[in-house]
Amino acid sequence: MEFFNKTGKMAIGSRLRLLTEQITDDAANIYKAYGQQIQPKWFPVFFALSESDAKTITQIAKEIGHSHPSVSKIIREMTKAGLIEEAQQETDGRKTTVRLSAKGKENIASMEDQYTDVGNAIEELSTQANNDLWKAIEEWEYLLAQQSLFDRVKAKKKERESQYIQIVPFSNEYQQAFSDLNKEWISTWFKMEESDFKALDHPQSYILDKGGYIFVALYKNEPLGVCALQKMNDPDYDYELAKLAVSPKAQGKNLAWLLCQAIIEKARSLGARNLYLESNTILEPAIRLYHKLGFKKVAGRPSPYERSNIQMELTL
Repeated sequence: MEFFNKTGKMAIGSRLRLLTEQITDDAANIYKAYGQQIQPKWFPVFFALSESDAKTITQIAKEIGHSHPSVSKIIREMTKAGLIEEAQQETDGRKTTVRLSAKGKENIASMEDQYTDVGNAIEELSTQANNDLWKAIEEWEYLLAQQSLFDRVKAKKKERESQYIQIVPFSNEYQQAFSDLNKEWISTWFKMEESDFKALDHPQSYILDKGGYIFVALYKNEPLGVCALQKMNDPDYDYELAKLAVSPKAQGKNLAWLLCQAIIEKARSLGARNLYLESNTILEPAIRLYHKLGFKKVAGRPSPYERSNIQMELTL
């Protein structure tokens, strides 16, 4: 169709839906042609019950890959049509099972010819096509089970946007951004503390002059993320990953990950043995990020911050 030639793969859902509707309409006509009293959408439930005496809704849903509410609705419709009846489970009378009624079972034998003819028609269609749709569906189902289309699109979004991202060393032109970005997130979740003001208002003397480093993430040349590598005066740790902040409008663009990677690589180049950080478990995305980077929780240590309730380390 010309419309889909214009939209390209963006309209994959709409195109598949049209194909599904066409096949479903044909299926409804096929059932009528063979004198069946079954709607196409009922077939998975009908087939599952035709192979056993009785099953619970949960068992059917698991077997055919539908949701429990979806199966419940189909069973209500088939019960109303007289094709299904309830039965008590023999091993547990508290559980209700369903089975095909006498009327429903009449369709089993009469459907054998329909199975044969539909199978042969689809086989003929497959031989006329350049690609085997059935095998392609199986392959797509497998691939999408490994990674959903949504996750794949998100990955491509990050990949595309990464070309606009630069991680650069701190300079005086970014001092205001360093301060503003950190104050924004701290004030959103907690309250500013004395040590915050010292580091954010005087990064040169508080971080850089003490052997630390600061990196800035630019998105389309705008500073939207910052992170510091602070030198620690501690026998157990060489440096601390600190002052990580990303603007809300840049979330989802991978800035935090890229900043942390730059900090870790800098620490390695300096010969650091490990990295330390402090955070709060209420910041779930940040904690997930740190775990993904390889940080592990360590026993509680004294902290200058009231908001800190978790300490983590990364062995380099």
